[in-house]
Amino acid sequence: MSILRIYNCFHPILREKAQKVEKFDQELKEFTDNMLATMYNADGIGLAANQVGDRRAICIVDINSGDEDKSNYTPIVMINPTIISFDDEITTYQEGCLSIPKYYEDVDRPAAVQVQYTDIDMKLHTLEADDILARVIQHEYDHLKGILFFDRISQIKKALGKKKLNKIKRGELDTFYPMINPDGSEFDPMGSKEK
Repeated sequence: MSILRIYNCFHPILREKAQKVEKFDQELKEFTDNMLATMYNADGIGLAANQVGDRRAICIVDINSGDEDKSNYTPIVMINPTIISFDDEITTYQEGCLSIPKYYEDVDRPAAVQVQYTDIDMKLHTLEADDILARVIQHEYDHLKGILFFDRISQIKKALGKKKLNKIKRGELDTFYPMINPDGSEFDPMGSKEK
């Protein structure tokens, strides 16, 4: 498995809508394995394909991290996902994103969702999710629509975070994992930039 470069949120690919996956083959399996390895390497719990420079409608979720016992959950690879229903109850929770390093804000989202997706073996699934799983699915699904979590916060919160967001936009990152800057240059976690 390979560790892929995670794209900075200001790179244009993060604003593109994902394209439907048509071909299920060994390359797709290897790519999703690489996505999982990349997410784990960055201590993430979700990752969308455009975050690693791929335009296909793929996202992965694994909430088995942190202090809570989530041992009932296994990694989920969602291909061509569609959220088919949203709960009426809205919850607020702090979100972060591997493409937006060290920037966190409270985001309002439906407490539960129902999502349909195809797995790597071309089997169709319908999943009802709530709590953190529902939140991560919605966050990653947004990525596939070209939406970032800071698009869902108030103008006041955006204004308060502007200094930090501008630093991220300039590629002045502080991460322990490799990234691609908005201009396409590579961020080296050892502290240098390469073209």
